[in-house]
Parts: sequence; structure tokens; C-alpha cells
Amino acid sequence: MYRLVQKFGGTSLADLDAIRHAALRVKEAFLDKQQAQADVKGLVVVSAMGDSTDRLVAQTQAYTSNCQQRDYDVVLASGEQVSSGLMALALCQQNIRACAMQGWQVPIYTDGNHSTARITDIPQKNIVAAWRSYDIIVVPGFQGISPDQHITTLGRGGSDTTAVALAAAVQADICDIYTDVDGIYTADPRVVPSARCLDQITYEEMLELASLGARVLHTRCVELAMARSIPVRLRPTTNNNEGTLLQQEGASMEQPAITGIALEDDEAKITLLGVQDRPGVAAQIFTPISEQHISVDMIVQNVSADKKTTDVTFTVAKKDLASCMKVIKDCPITYSALRTDANVAKVSVVGRGMRSHAGIASKLFATLAAHGINIQVISTSEIKISLLIDQSNGKAAVRHIHKAFIEQ
Repeated sequence: MYRLVQKFGGTSLADLDAIRHAALRVKEAFLDKQQAQADVKGLVVVSAMGDSTDRLVAQTQAYTSNCQQRDYDVVLASGEQVSSGLMALALCQQNIRACAMQGWQVPIYTDGNHSTARITDIPQKNIVAAWRSYDIIVVPGFQGISPDQHITTLGRGGSDTTAVALAAAVQADICDIYTDVDGIYTADPRVVPSARCLDQITYEEMLELASLGARVLHTRCVELAMARSIPVRLRPTTNNNEGTLLQQEGASMEQPAITGIALEDDEAKITLLGVQDRPGVAAQIFTPISEQHISVDMIVQNVSADKKTTDVTFTVAKKDLASCMKVIKDCPITYSALRTDANVAKVSVVGRGMRSHAGIASKLFATLAAHGINIQVISTSEIKISLLIDQSNGKAAVRHIHKAFIEQ
């Protein structure tokens, strides 16, 4: 049996005409696979239509003073329920044997963390049973059922994660995620008009790009695909382009020095000057920050010449700056000064070719220097270099780096 999973996001399901078009894409893929293999079964995962989730969130705000989180999830999950029923009806109109199954019917088991639930298990039994009567099962993304039988939602990137988790559960041959872009680009084409769509990318590279500001796929989705070796293809809804295939690193894949460039301009920089340099001081700073569920990104520490004090610089999301400042002021540490800067941007270059290409960092630094762009903080990993610069230079830096490394 060939098992195909397809996922459609909210922009691809904006209205009834868009849903009909998406249903045609499902039918085309289904019939195409039937020509090569007689026994084909599919799962279609859908997001809520257009901006309907935003409207549902807005409607809950009137009750936030007494809001139970489980009831909030009931409201939010309804958007995907509507989409799944409409998609099933649209497929039936195309003479495809299809039906909708809600998250609790599959079932998609999750933990009990409402609004940020994580999938724990998806048994095949009910899906396989439904496939005896239907060729395609439409499943709402973003939702599941908790151990105490309450509806849960998965949070940001939940529908993509649902699709990959279902692909893993049924051992799908491919998971196609349809969106309003042609695939994964070497850079944001709105910033770099000459950016090109990649034919393929490794899970590792995509995970880095997703965590660095490239919002085409969420990190949870990529992590799951990598852990379970699920081939994922990001492809456009509006045309028949093949898009970009995510897979494990293969010998046949080229190894350019840089695969992609990401820009994140929603960062804020915090610097603690003159912190007493002693064992445990870093834990005293960052433990209470993590307890407030604030994610820290880049961290740089410089010890003074006399080795008695140290300067600590790190970044957080701009929305967390005020909360982080409050935490720091309550920390039992001494420092000479506290400085913040909310006008910064993080530019990152990613590529597994960094492992085998020497001189990437020096060329990167020289490129920015040639255009008068100062680097404030540097962070590296085996396949990534991230630079913190002034926010006003962010887009220009991406264009200069793209020209130096990818358009050469």
C-alpha cells in the first residue's frame, strides 16, 4: 500500500473556492499515484480556514477572567473541524471516497498541556479500519485528546506537526505540506529578489533555519520528521512545482558552503557589566529567566583582565525584554551596569558545507566590513554562524551575504 499524507494550511483554505482547489490537488496526487500503484490510501490534514483562528481567539478574550484553558481549546479546535468537514465534502464532489475524522476519533493522544500539548501516540487501528471504506481520511490539524479525554490544541505549528506525526504513525511514503510559497528559499525572496528555491535540504539545515527566523516550517515539525526519518516535501498549492524535499543527508546531494540565510529582527540584547566572576553566577542569572519560560538565544561572556569580573551579553525575544529585565533585577547578583538594546537583528548563515569549506567565517566578516556593517555578537555551531547587528542593517546584510556566497 502506498500511503500519502498531505497537509494544507489556512492560506490554502481561505474560502470555499480555495478548498475546492485544494481538493483538486489532492485528487491529482491520488490519481497520479494510482497509475503507478493500485493500492493507494491518503490522509489529508487541514488547518482552519484563512484567519478564522485569529477570530476565534478574539472571541475568547471576553471571558479571559474566568477562562478554563480546556474550554479555550474547545473553541480554537473548532476552526479545523469546520475545514475537515468541508474538505471531505469537496473530495466527495470530486468522486473521491473521503470522510472526516476528528482528532479524538483518530485518536491523536497528547499530554494534558492545553494550548501547548505535545503528541504522545497515534494508534493506526481506527485509520486502517476507515481505509477499508474510504480512500482518503481528512483529519483536522492542531488538535488532539488529553489523558483525561479533553480536547487539546498543539500551539504554534500544530497542523504541520500533526501531519508529520500521522505520517510517522502510518509509515507514509511521503508527507506533502502545501503552502503559499514554492518551497524553501536560499533567503526570504521579499528581502532578496534573486533568492532561489531549493530542490532539497537536509533536516539538520532546515531545523537550524526554522529556529533562526525562517518561518516556512515550525521546528517541532522538522524535529519529528528528522527523528522518524519521514520524507517531507514543501510544495505550492497554486502550481505543480515539486517544491523542496526535506530528507536525511545523502551522498548524491551537493554540498554548497551556505544553503540558506535567515533574518530575525525581533531580538533584544541585554548586557550585564561588571558581574562578579565566580562559579555559579551564570546559573543565578539564567535559571530564574528559564523559570519564567523566557528563551535565551545568543550568549557571550567576557572575563576582565583581573579575572574578578565578567560581562555577560545575551539575547531574548523582544516581547520578553520587559519580563526579563524584571527577573534580572530580582536576581541575587551584583553588577556595575545593565544595558539593553531592542534595535538589533540576528543574521544567520546555515549550511552543512561549512564542515568541509574553510574560510567561511572570515569571508562572512569581510563581506559585512566592506559595507560598513558592525558585528556586535557572534554565535556559531557546526553548520551555522549567527551575527547580531544593528536592526537598520539587517536586510542589507542578508542581501550582501547572499550575493557573496550564493550568487557567486
